[in-house]
Amino acid sequence: MAISVAAAASSSVAVIAPRVPAVSTRCSAVPYLPPPRSFGRSSFTVPLKLASGNGLQKVELMKMRASSDETSIDTNELITDLKEKWDGLENKSTVLLYGGGAIVAVWLSSIVVGAINSVPLLPKVMELVGLGYTGWFVYRYLLFKSSRKELAEDIDSLKKKIAGSE
Repeated sequence: MAISVAAAASSSVAVIAPRVPAVSTRCSAVPYLPPPRSFGRSSFTVPLKLASGNGLQKVELMKMRASSDETSIDTNELITDLKEKWDGLENKSTVLLYGGGAIVAVWLSSIVVGAINSVPLLPKVMELVGLGYTGWFVYRYLLFKSSRKELAEDIDSLKKKIAGSE
């Protein structure tokens, strides 16, 4: 009796799960990637399906040309400038200590964010807190002209405090 139940179950599975046709269909939500082209072309065109048009139309997305007017970075000049600034520093150990402290702070903050992200529901709460603070900041400092002036004055005073000119 147990053998006939297993045979009936396996035959019902074959009836329920028909074969999937081997025809591949293309999803319209996935963007079409053009084949690789040579670098000699002056523009980059991609066929896009436009809502108003029938079928695919080529739309020029970006046009870039190389010219001799572009500025190039001289690496030797950059390195010599950095060496001069490093030699001009009085407290090199303080700069290294602050740099190392910044790297450790970024590392620790990434660990804390990873731990918070692993708790279920807490990332969504943090997103809501961030959205709430962003809304408050926009209302408090960016919405009205007088508050924008106040924010600019606060930023200028902070710059002066950091630079040491205040």
